[in-house]
Amino acid sequence: MWSWVLHRITGVGIYFFLLVHILDTALVRVSPEAYNAVIAQYKNPIMGLGELALVAAIGFHALNGLRIILIDFTGFGTRHQKAMFYIVLALWVVLLLGFAPRHLMHVFGGA
Repeated sequence: MWSWVLHRITGVGIYFFLLVHILDTALVRVSPEAYNAVIAQYKNPIMGLGELALVAAIGFHALNGLRIILIDFTGFGTRHQKAMFYIVLALWVVLLLGFAPRHLMHVFGGA
């Protein structure tokens, strides 16, 4: 059940990010100065942490989506869905451990 809940939450979060991303990118056609002002507002630690959350959401959503495909289209997946969920979590943590330190160094001025 938690897999289902997290998949929906990350999907909705990614949807809203894409909505904002499309709107702020479209702003460049209206006013390049306004676009530059908006982008300048994004360069702060809170937005950096938001970027980390976005990457975490995309990573989990993608890996869990592959798990769901295996469950829906193979007999193997239905028998081993719990184990596959733990594999998804392990892969997700490994991916985040590879991304987060480097990203946080950039966010907080370490690199």
